[in-house]
Amino acid sequence: MLDDVKLVLEKLAPKYRLIVATKGDLLDQEGKMKRSGIASCFHHIEVMSDKKEEQYVQLLHHLDIESKEFLMIGNSMKSDILPPLNLGAWAIHVPFHTTWAFEEVEGDPDVDRFYRVGPLHEVLQLIIH
Repeated sequence: MLDDVKLVLEKLAPKYRLIVATKGDLLDQEGKMKRSGIASCFHHIEVMSDKKEEQYVQLLHHLDIESKEFLMIGNSMKSDILPPLNLGAWAIHVPFHTTWAFEEVEGDPDVDRFYRVGPLHEVLQLIIH
């Protein structure tokens, strides 16, 4: 886990409906969540076969969330950031030192709903008023 994950989740969970949207094998991802000790911070955990616009549309519809009310925080521009932004959502990119080459994209999105932070705890400055 990234540094400050528990701190950030503990600050956000009482005020917001937190969702994990991850890609991968269902049993593997469920096991990771259980072992992490943070699963109780989340309203919903979604393991997707892919993380493209279509899957985000399905997730938002399932949870009755309008895209303009959705904020995605993630380390992959291709899977975590661009699809939600394309749907009208908000996004915060938290770069990570190891990212799969196929997840990298050139340049930053040119929208006012996009932010980038250094350490994860910086998202609190953007979200909590």
